[in-house]
Amino acid sequence: MARNAGIIAGAGVAAAILSACAPASAPEVSGMGSFNPSYQGIETILLDGDLVNFRVAMQGARDNADVEAYGRCAAAQYALIRGFGFARHVRTTVAQTGEIWRGDAVYVISAALPMGLKTIDAEVTVRDCGSLGIPTV
Repeated sequence: MARNAGIIAGAGVAAAILSACAPASAPEVSGMGSFNPSYQGIETILLDGDLVNFRVAMQGARDNADVEAYGRCAAAQYALIRGFGFARHVRTTVAQTGEIWRGDAVYVISAALPMGLKTIDAEVTVRDCGSLGIPTV
């Protein structure tokens, strides 16, 4: 029994490691209710070399994930504009005041796939954002 538990745990670790290699997926789209967000803009602030802050605002978000997706789309497009192909998520904070949701996200952009668990392929992400109707920079 203990041997089987070790094998199962090892398989779980391997799956987690392999999933870290995959590009970040597009946000899930819920089939429940209507989703009609109003994207209200992106502010981009270069913090230091390849470290970039994205501030986004929107109305009609269902939850934090919608705001995080907006920030991710902004980061992906910015990386492409700057001639880079990848970004690594550092952090995102989300706040809601009334009907306005605000996201404050920080990403590291790079030409090569960066180390870390939350990396995105900018080209693939921008394409996914377009198909979901999420604007970019």
